[in-house]
Amino acid sequence: MKSKVKILKPKLPRYLPSLEIINELEEEQYISNGLVSECTIDGEWEGKVYIEQVHFENVSMEGISFNQVELTDVVFENCNLSNVDFSEAVFHRVEMKNCKIIGGNFSGATLRNILFDSCMANYLALGLSNCKEVRFQKCSMLHADLYESTLKKVELQECDINEVNLTGVELQGMDLSSCAFEKLVISFDKLEGCIVSSEQAIGFARALGLVVNETGNGE
Repeated sequence: MKSKVKILKPKLPRYLPSLEIINELEEEQYISNGLVSECTIDGEWEGKVYIEQVHFENVSMEGISFNQVELTDVVFENCNLSNVDFSEAVFHRVEMKNCKIIGGNFSGATLRNILFDSCMANYLALGLSNCKEVRFQKCSMLHADLYESTLKKVELQECDINEVNLTGVELQGMDLSSCAFEKLVISFDKLEGCIVSSEQAIGFARALGLVVNETGNGE
């Protein structure tokens, strides 16, 4: 599937020195210009955090609270971000590649120029988020929650989106035709202009209570 939305890549220097992260933060903290790899980050993060031009590789951050963090030009690669709290965070030019973000909380977050590539994102919470120039490709998003999110120039490519909650989401121009699902939770008054395959269209028709005669002969 050819991408229609241009996603700006993170602007990272060619060489990044190694960084060591202090686990417990109690005040405003800047983390910038470095490579963080092969480690576990935990502890209490109570202060405001700014992360800029950082590549995280093979890092576990499971369950960390990063609410209201601001990330600019950041790459997460092969990281475990399960149950991480990114609520009300701000993301600019961020890539998450082959990451585990099961149960991650992005509710109320602002996402700009973000790529989720080959991520395990089941039960991802994106409710009330504001997303623009965002692409999910080859991700598992079972039971993800996008309740009343604002999606502008957002692409879903070859993702498993079964049981995703899209209640209150405007789907005008959204192309779901390459995605796999048996059931979606949607607002039918927001469905106009959504692009689906013929097989998916039959599923939506059945959800509306129509009886679909696939033989086409009226019998």
